[in-house]
Amino acid sequence: MFRINIAQRLKELPPYLFKEIDKQKAEAIKAGADVINLGVGDPDLPTPNYIIEALNKAAADPANHQYPSYAGMDAFNKAAGLWLQKRFGINIKSNEIITLIGSKEGIAHTPLAFINPGDIALIPDPSYPVYENAVRFAGGVPFYMPLKKENDFLPDLNAIPQDIAEKAKLIFLNYPNNPTSATAEVSFFNDLVLYAKKYNIIVCHDAAYTEIYYKGKKPTSFLEAEGAKEVGIEYHSLSKTYNMTGWRIGFAAGGADIINALGTIKSNVDSGVFQAIQIAGIEALKNGERYIKELNGIYEKRKKIMLDALNSAELKVYDPKAAFYIWFEVPKGYSSSEFVSLLLSKLNIVTIPGSGFGKAGEGYVRISLTVSEEKIKAAALRIKSAKF
Repeated sequence: MFRINIAQRLKELPPYLFKEIDKQKAEAIKAGADVINLGVGDPDLPTPNYIIEALNKAAADPANHQYPSYAGMDAFNKAAGLWLQKRFGINIKSNEIITLIGSKEGIAHTPLAFINPGDIALIPDPSYPVYENAVRFAGGVPFYMPLKKENDFLPDLNAIPQDIAEKAKLIFLNYPNNPTSATAEVSFFNDLVLYAKKYNIIVCHDAAYTEIYYKGKKPTSFLEAEGAKEVGIEYHSLSKTYNMTGWRIGFAAGGADIINALGTIKSNVDSGVFQAIQIAGIEALKNGERYIKELNGIYEKRKKIMLDALNSAELKVYDPKAAFYIWFEVPKGYSSSEFVSLLLSKLNIVTIPGSGFGKAGEGYVRISLTVSEEKIKAAALRIKSAKF
């Protein structure tokens, strides 16, 4: 009898913690409930027309129908470099940037270039699950850095044992942060560069949310820190900034040797981004400033509505400075999963338990603002009327 033997790396993946939530959601919908999904971090608004028009024109050009360059079109990488220079004051050379099939792809492939079996990588907890899973796929061993509220959800680098730091090859970070929405200042990144140099650790900074911010305060880039390119790589995505999640395009910038190593992995496992999408991406980067301002205004309204509701319900909530998530503490007597189940069963609202992002996320819940203002208001009314 033929038998499928699953690779050990798949068996080592954490269990799918949201399975029961998905089951409850499906049952509620089947029963006719008006379920509001505040769990998924996928923007509900459409890609702007000026980007779609650029795609349509480029897709009709036969010159774009063949294999693209593995590293990305020179024109796209140049546009991305100019965007970094204008937005953060960073000067990027042509060998310090590479096109990605979305930032997730670049993040997932990076450990394959630097991690040998048994090597340690420093992973924030809670965090985007791809960091940990990518390290495991490369045969690495995650060491978790708890993000605590008393430290503004920044890792305490001094709390990492010296023997661990000496063995670590990579450190993953993400600011503005998913799931906590915390931000980091250049002073923190300066300290991070010194730490990375001391222990010879490559910094991998996921900057997917830098353009979603409130009250006009723009988040910083890791690459703004002095010496950052010597020790690290930063991943940027067009997904959240321009509502292009399904388009799968982003880029990474950093030290030339680090970029080259990632490029070597990519040239062996993918064939690059469709050139028409890259051309549309150029248009997004060149002409998206006004659109970003309008988009952030929309998220600002949604955030205010939801914060008012959560505060009315006397829940301990953290007012985000950036990203489109709200992170709040569950009431006493509940675990994260229990409270998420209560919100779904009692209010027909889907949220994500903090424990799904790591052990240090226990006691918290993440809400996403990626639904219409109408649905945000409806969810807010349900939360205000509830007693927890």
